[in-house]
Amino acid sequence: MHTRDDAPTLRALLSRGDLHLALSEDADADPSALDRPVRWVHSSDLADPTPFLSEGLVLLTTGTQFQGAPDDAELYRAYVARLAARGVVGLGFGTEVVRAGIPPALVDACRRSGMPLFEVPYRTPFIAVARANAEAIAAQTYARRSWALAAQRAIALAALRPDGLGATVAELARQLGSWVGMYDAAGELSRQHPAGGLDGETAEALRREVAGVLGRGARAGSSLRIGQTPFSLQTLGRGGHLRGVIAIAAGDLDQEGRGVVTAVIAMAGLALEQQQGLSRARGALRAGLMQTLLTGDPALARRIARELWGPLPSAPVNVAVTDAAAAGDALTELLELRVEERRGTLFFGRADDDLVLVVPSGDRTALDEIAERFGSRVGVSEAIGYDGFADAVAQARTARDRGAGGAGTAGGSITAFAEVARSGVLSALSGEARALARAELAPLRDHDEAEGTRLIETLQAWLSSDCSHEASARVLGVHRHTVRTRLALAERVLGRDLTSFATRAELWAALRALD
Repeated sequence: MHTRDDAPTLRALLSRGDLHLALSEDADADPSALDRPVRWVHSSDLADPTPFLSEGLVLLTTGTQFQGAPDDAELYRAYVARLAARGVVGLGFGTEVVRAGIPPALVDACRRSGMPLFEVPYRTPFIAVARANAEAIAAQTYARRSWALAAQRAIALAALRPDGLGATVAELARQLGSWVGMYDAAGELSRQHPAGGLDGETAEALRREVAGVLGRGARAGSSLRIGQTPFSLQTLGRGGHLRGVIAIAAGDLDQEGRGVVTAVIAMAGLALEQQQGLSRARGALRAGLMQTLLTGDPALARRIARELWGPLPSAPVNVAVTDAAAAGDALTELLELRVEERRGTLFFGRADDDLVLVVPSGDRTALDEIAERFGSRVGVSEAIGYDGFADAVAQARTARDRGAGGAGTAGGSITAFAEVARSGVLSALSGEARALARAELAPLRDHDEAEGTRLIETLQAWLSSDCSHEASARVLGVHRHTVRTRLALAERVLGRDLTSFATRAELWAALRALD
């Protein structure tokens, strides 16, 4: 893991044989304290040097400030406490300058606070210790910059491979020593390295976080922690047109690490923009193939689809139409991914303003996913062969438009045409038909209101009883001659001949439309 914590440490400084530094064993410091980064080495004999110190520093002193009070334990404890509070990571005592050896009270104070304490012998100048650490920092900085250049070169070469995005993600993961995943605009994990690098619970929690970032639609970087694992998220694409998210299982990266990630984001963003152009071209080609399928001759569509996406689903197939075209690029990217995964079992394309899908008969996997993830209404045709493709599209559109109450999933619905067909032809009458029906029956309604007659009720009972006077009389609770009289009056009011089948059918349709 390449983070900003890769700076030289006190342990590395103490291991330098040329400096002859010796850790005070009596101070008994926490071993992990030796691995804290050392930003600089400074020397001071002030009683309180903390106003002039910075965090992550090693302080060297000769102990001049303690002359006159060699055994004042409280003085030493207060001194070390101030250093620890300021973030000093180690204390070096120069011996044989003011006194021989390290004062026992200082050793005790460092042991109590966990401050690493080491001896700097007289023969080792303080400047040599400071210079050694400075050289280590310079060497580390040079190594990090060299690593960054080598990493960017390796990533650039990876981007030239056939699956440039996948190779780039894998190379970034290797360079950082971390799990890296790329999510598409639909929030789908499209690439990751190493594969299966996250447990199921962490992967699901991360997917929800990515979905939230994409839902906000704003370009941004963010950090979060899931369990014990830190993650960095970086969006791809411009604000309002996000193409995906790169997730890195790493904490705070140093400047070089961030530079490498930035280079990957730039390349991935460019690649996704180029893919979008290709996607539009593929979409136009699929739309053309849909038009050939609508003619009832699938030969051309079969030949082209086989070369690019694999064979068309084998007949019999179900054709589905969804209003999820409004979901835009996210839905298209999801379907393109599913086409690659399920070669020969899914085909899709636009027809007019609709998105049309072709799946093997009875296979609703892709349709369920669309309804669930996008809250879309999906209509599904009966099982057909490709020679009936146009009729199947019409069936699917009818099922979608009339299927708001179909089998719903998280706000979406899937309605089969067979469900709609059972409700009959007249149930599909539109709002325009209802307006015409009101106009057709208006004379009877007006007469009933003005004269207190029951012409509409009588006409409906008569037609529902297969035009039987006796049966309709029983329904109405009147004599059959009364039914005859009312029907004769209805004929005069309407100016229509009720003995005509066409007239009866039209009046029955009008009554059903108004119901």
